[in-house]
Amino acid sequence: MTYEPKKYDQLVGLLGFSDTMLKNHFTLYEGYVKNVNAINDLLNNLATGTPEYNELRRRFGWEWNGMRLHELYFGNLTLDSKGSNKDSRLYNDIVANFCSFENWLADFKSLGLIRGIGWVALVEDKISGKLMNIWIGEHDLGHLAGENILLIMDVWEHSYMTDYGIKRVDYIERFIQSIDWQTVENRY
Repeated sequence: MTYEPKKYDQLVGLLGFSDTMLKNHFTLYEGYVKNVNAINDLLNNLATGTPEYNELRRRFGWEWNGMRLHELYFGNLTLDSKGSNKDSRLYNDIVANFCSFENWLADFKSLGLIRGIGWVALVEDKISGKLMNIWIGEHDLGHLAGENILLIMDVWEHSYMTDYGIKRVDYIERFIQSIDWQTVENRY
């Protein structure tokens, strides 16, 4: 199967995210899609069990997760954020799991300030229904088995350095103000 990159041009003009940074980020994402397709093509022409096949299988997770995490990230941003719906099931379950929405938000932001590269995600455990904030290091380290990613924030340097330099906290604040809560609720 060949994957086509999704288009996120509707995000150009997002307050606090320069067009240059967004377009560079879209290009980076398109590179993951291209590499997923390239690896699939190579795997189709290799014998299973060979060192080359095995290494490409290992690499596939990196490229795949880079593709999907970016799709979730761009998908949970909007130019017209209306904030979280305090009457929604998600909002009420965040309050139940974290004792308040403010506690959840403080924890989410705190994870975003962990030194290093990665992702911060609000996830739902599909078995228990528990909501958790998690750190995903790189693309393929830190995913929890059975998680449903509801909200994802990219904290790799390419997502903020062009506009914010090393002021990641300012990027996080702008990200929070740009969340498409309707999309996040639909994922729940």
